[in-house]
Order: sequence, then C-alpha cells, then structure tokens
Amino acid sequence: MTCNGCKVHVEKTLSALEQVKSVEADLKEGAVTLESDEHISVEKLQQALVMAGLHYTFQTNEAKDVKVLHHENGNGIFYCPMHCEGTKTYDNQGDCPVCGMALVEQPKVVKAIQFTCPMHPHILKDEPGSCPECGMDLVVVEPDESAEDKTYRRLLQKLKIALLFTLPIFLIAMSEMIPDNYLYRVLPQKEWNLIQFFLSLPVVFYAGWMFFERAWKSIVNWNLNMFTLIGLGAGIAFVFSVIALIFPEGFPKDFKSDTGTVYVYFEAVTVILTLVLLGQVLEARAHGKTSGAIRELLKLAPASAILIDHKGNEKVVALGHVKAGDRLRVKPGNKIAVDGRIINGQSDIDESMITGEPLPVDKIKGDLVRSGTINGTGSFDMIAEKVGADTLLSHIIEMVNAASRSKSSLQNLADKVAKYFVPIVVLISVFTFIAWYNFGPEPRLVFGFVNAIAVLIIACPCALGLATPMSVMVGVGQGAQNGILIKNAEALEKMNKIDVLITDKTGTITEGKPMLESVKSFSHDYKDQEILSLGASLNQYSEHPLARAVVLDAKGKGLEFYEIKNFKTISGKGVTGRLKGTFIAFGNEALMDQLSMVIGDAIKKEVNQEQQLGKTVSYVAFGKTAIGYVTISDAIKLSSKDAIKSLKDSGVEVIMMTGDNYGNAKNVADTIGLDHFKAACSPGEKLEFIKKLQQEGKMVAMAGDGINDAPALAQADVGIAMGTGTDIAIETAELTLVKGDLTGIVRARTLSRAVTKNIKENLFFAFVYNIFGVPVAAGILYPVFGVLLSPMIAAMAMSFSSVSVITNSLRLRRIKL
Repeated sequence: MTCNGCKVHVEKTLSALEQVKSVEADLKEGAVTLESDEHISVEKLQQALVMAGLHYTFQTNEAKDVKVLHHENGNGIFYCPMHCEGTKTYDNQGDCPVCGMALVEQPKVVKAIQFTCPMHPHILKDEPGSCPECGMDLVVVEPDESAEDKTYRRLLQKLKIALLFTLPIFLIAMSEMIPDNYLYRVLPQKEWNLIQFFLSLPVVFYAGWMFFERAWKSIVNWNLNMFTLIGLGAGIAFVFSVIALIFPEGFPKDFKSDTGTVYVYFEAVTVILTLVLLGQVLEARAHGKTSGAIRELLKLAPASAILIDHKGNEKVVALGHVKAGDRLRVKPGNKIAVDGRIINGQSDIDESMITGEPLPVDKIKGDLVRSGTINGTGSFDMIAEKVGADTLLSHIIEMVNAASRSKSSLQNLADKVAKYFVPIVVLISVFTFIAWYNFGPEPRLVFGFVNAIAVLIIACPCALGLATPMSVMVGVGQGAQNGILIKNAEALEKMNKIDVLITDKTGTITEGKPMLESVKSFSHDYKDQEILSLGASLNQYSEHPLARAVVLDAKGKGLEFYEIKNFKTISGKGVTGRLKGTFIAFGNEALMDQLSMVIGDAIKKEVNQEQQLGKTVSYVAFGKTAIGYVTISDAIKLSSKDAIKSLKDSGVEVIMMTGDNYGNAKNVADTIGLDHFKAACSPGEKLEFIKKLQQEGKMVAMAGDGINDAPALAQADVGIAMGTGTDIAIETAELTLVKGDLTGIVRARTLSRAVTKNIKENLFFAFVYNIFGVPVAAGILYPVFGVLLSPMIAAMAMSFSSVSVITNSLRLRRIKL
C-alpha cells in the first residue's frame, strides 16, 4: 500500500465481509488487523481484494503461497511506461497522473488456463478432457487480448474517425490557396468556416478529447507534460476560431481576409490532434513489441501435464493443478510443465528458450529440468519441485517485469530536464508572441499567434522521458531470451563499467559437480571395471556428492550393482559394509589407516601426485586388502578459459577467490590462465576484499553460486549469480546467468554496451530535436530564409519524435549476444 487512499480502500473492502467486525490497515507496516465472529480463510480475504480490483497479496504463516487471481492476459497491475513515479503501480487502466501517458499492463507471471470444445464454445473446463456434448478433445482457450492491444485498437478506432473528419476540413482550408477557388462559388467563405467548425466537433470532442483531459489534469496537479502543451496549443487555436466565427467584428484587420471574415484554424486544430493521435497509435503498437520478450516467455509453459498417480496410471491434468511432490511423465516432444528432477529415464532437452544455447542438453536420473523447456527423443518420469510462480520461468518473467520498471542513472538526468521543460516552453511561446508583435512584419498579430502555437506543439518532453525506459525494456527482454536475467536497469548500466571481476571457483569456473575421472586397480585379482563396480555398490547407499559421482559413472557404463549389508558412514573418512559376508570399504587414506589396510609407497606417491593436481582420491578395500582407487575431480567448465580471456582482453581484471585449498586453486588458475587468485577464503574475507577494492575507487562485480557467496554478491557493485546455484545467491544478485557459466558475463557486458549506447542515442536525439525544433517553430529562420513552421508540421514532427525514440530502442532486438 502506497498512500492513504490504498489504506482506506483495503479497509472498506474487507469491512464489507459479513463475518468481519472491524478492520485496521497499517500503511507503514503493510499489515491488516481484523476482528471477526468466526474464522475467515486467507483465500476468502484475498478473493475480496481481487473482486474489488486491488492487487495486494496476503502473506501469512497460514497461507504463504496465496496467489492473486488476475486478468486473462495481464495481471491487472498497470504502470507508466516513463516510470514517472519510479516503480509505483496502479490498479486500474488509465493515464499516468504525472505525464498523462496511457498506463501499460504488466503481463501475468502464471497463466490461468481453461479448456473448451471447438464445436461447443460454451463448454468451459479447468481440466483437459473430452466435451460432454460431442466427445471431442477439449482445447486451450485463447486468452483475451492484453490491455495494450485493447488500447491500440481503441486508439486506432479514434484515429479512423479523426481522419474521416479532418481530411475534408484540410481540403477546404487548403483550397484558399487556389486562385479563383471553386468552393467559394458554391458557398461564401463564412459558410465554409461554419462547415469546418461542425466537422471539427467529432475530432475535438471525441477522438482528441482525451488530450484536453490529460492537459487539464496536468495543470490541476501541476505535473506539466507534453499534453499540457498540446492542450494549450490546440485549445487556444480552437477557442480563437470559435470566437472568430461568432464575433468577427471584434477582431482587428490583421486577423481578417479580403472578404472580411476572420482567419480560423480548425484545420490546424484537427490536423494537430490527428497527428498526435497517430503518434499515440504508433507508440501503443511499439509498446506491445517492447514487451514481446515477456509474451514469448509466457507462451513457453504448457497448458497441461501428465500426472502419474499412486497406482502408476497416467492422467492429463491442467498445469495449475500440479503440486510440488507430484510425479509427472514427460514424453518425447512434450514441453516440461514445472521445475523438478528426473527420477526415471533419460533424454536430451532443448533449453535454448531459457539459456540461449542452441544445442540440446543430455539429462539423466537426478538431473534438474526446467519449466518451458522441450523434451527430445527420450521419455522420463520426474518429481515436481517448484510449481506455479516458483518456477525459474516465472522468476524470469517477474524479474523482467521488475527490471523494465527500474530507472538507470541516465534517466535521472532526463527527469531533471523534463521537470523544467514545459514551463520553459510556455515562457518561450509567450516570448515568441511578444517578439513577433513588437518586431515582426504585418500581420504581426497573426504571425505571433501562429508561431506561439507552433512552439507549444513542437516541444516534446515525451521523447526525453521515453529515451531510457524503452531501451531498458527491450534490453532486459533481449537478455532474458539469452539466459541473462537482470533485476534492475542500474545493474545493466554498470556492467559495462566494471574494472574487477571477483569469481568463485566451485560451480562458477568449475561444474560444481564431482565427476569420476579415472579408476586404478593395483591388485592382479581385480580389473578396473570390477573396482568401480564394488565402489559403486557400496556408495549407492550414500548421499555424499562424491558417492553420487561414482554411482552415476557406474550406471552410465552399465556395471553390475551388488547388495550390501551392514552399511555404515564414517564421518570425514568414507563408508563401509559387507558384500556376501566379506568386508568392503571406500574412503580416504585416513580410513585405510584406521582399518590397518596396507598401501605401498609407490601407490601413495602416485595418489599424492593426483591430489596435487586438485583431485580427490578414494581407496577401495575388499576383505583385508586395499585393491584400488578412484580419482574424482570437479571439471572446469569448457567455456571458462575463453570467457576469462575475453574479459581480460576487454580490460577487466579477473580474480578467483575460493574456499578450496591452495593446490586445487592454483591448478584451476593455471589451467584457465588466471593471473590472480586467493585460496582458503572465508565468506567474510571475500566481503572485506571487495570493500577494499571499492575504497580504491574500482567498480567490482562478483560472480558466485553458493550461500557462502551471498554477502559478497550483496556488497559488489554488480552481483552475478549462476542460475545453477542456490536460491539465496540468485535472490541476492542483480544479474543471474541461467546457464551458469562465465560466457554469460561476456554476453551481459555486450548487452550493457548496446543498451547504454542506445540510451545515449535516444537522449541525444531527444535533446537535439527540442534544442533545434523549438527555435525553428518560434521563427528564428524567418529573418534570413523567410521560413516559418506551420503548427501542423510542428505536430507531425512532435509525434514522430517519440516514435523515432521507440523505433531506435527496438533495434536492440537485433543484437547478437
């Protein structure tokens, strides 16, 4: 809740429930205290707010996951595309109270899906199935058009009406320039002026009336904007023309034609309003394109999923009915409905729509799969872990929504200029009239009047206001489609300015997944494959990451698994058990020493060399003898070396800070060509080192994936989380790389450069347009070139200045990351 009006509206809505005795809303705390005769569910309270058109969501211990019921295609929350009041949102569609622009609706994060029969559209079901009347399979109901599309269609209808009436007015007015005007033979000029008046009424009082309403609101609220200037210019011209039509005798000769009628400006008024309306139509169309990335993301989620019940039977259910813990089946070619893990089967999955990577990714048992990605040729069962608004796809949409409404530092400059822009333009308009009246040629009054109106019409604060948010909106959407999630515009802007990148090792430079590298038997009685089979049989009962690496490798090779009895975990050392009565053990050298297993010096030397390379070695013992060992390593991501080289070549100093030991850290640094690294670092040490760099005046980015990285991610100028990492790291960071590798940072810097350049181009155009346009409209070229700017030409220039800014922003959709 942002104001006292919000507070009153909430209290009034909840008080209307019959069980409620009293309601008190606390604006500061964002809380509501209710007293009632009986228990009321949070869902019922939530529904009351939704029905009243309020978008507030209750968050309580009773129902922390309550979701608001929203409109078909949007979420019923509107915002100003120029972000005049920052991230403030509105409950109803309308115009921004500050700048007067039409509010834009946010797309919803989770779609409400219904099913209908193609033959009987009155049939509506929440679940897929067959039609009760004809038996046909039900299909997904197409969502209603968005608020932006409705706005566009409404404006287009008004534009058609405006053109219908403006065109004849324009032709009548322009006919005055034709010698021996045929129209004046049919009717005298006064009668034609009267016809122009009647034709202008639908344009002024229907098609263009919203501009006068916005102008009036801006003056009443003293939030002067583009519509203030349009309303003043067109309004003065219209009122002048009406008075001239009714009381021509009250005007001086300067304003009259040879026939004694006063010059009227109905054609200027209607053409101005029609051209501004055309600009609004083009802007509404362009706004739909700027949020196209979000719309494409919304299309990724499927409408239904295949649920496996406790008896193993398949049932097709609507996406909204899938709960965490449900077992789902994904067949070849199907979209994955929710986030979860594979529990049976394997496949290749196309994740390009989320990561931006074109090649399918192989997935096996235990691997994570994401909502909206597409299954390849295999079939598998999965357990749903995150559903609805908690899926990665929903988080992406939510982050794009939030980032699109955020402000960059460049926009603050534009906002400061826009604040003083309109009053200055009004003063210039007044000065223009005075200057022409005192120093201009005859008819001085007419010249002064027309040029003063041209100044009001040509000035365009909207071009300034749109320069930054349009670029940010398109850039953030482009990033989302390429696996770069951006929380706010400032982070996007800063990415191009970073001097130092601090990066974690595990899960950032390396895969963060221990993998079996090699198996070595030092007993003539056992082959390498048998060593692995014994080790995997014992480790299948362990939850340790190293154990999982051994088991997955053995399963991948199709090795035999034996049943183990008396399984035990020895903390910090390994595991033991019995295979058909014979003792078996898997663990480090400390475990072997504890069990008095004899290992030769040559084997120990060989193992020590592996450990110096940053690898983990575990022995396998069977009976009373150590018979071999396995080497496990955390592989370096294939992209890390090239990404770090690209960053270094662009002038970024890259420093690896890891909690791992010096040997492992040095091995990784040498492999990928890192000049600087710090080993055995605690989270606090990472935090302090970043503070030290910042005190030296450096712009620091931090890349990490774990809970231990969260403090450093928060402290850095730009926190970058790996999408494969922990939720707390992702929540703390300002950028999230969905694929989870350092090439995403290179792409993010490319995007940052492109967006920053685009914003500067927009601002340059907006400033230059106004700096040159206003003086030309005032008549500065007339003394030298005899050139004056018609108010109609001024209106056309003003309309297309905003459209040009949006069109330039849309060029970002073609950038290759």
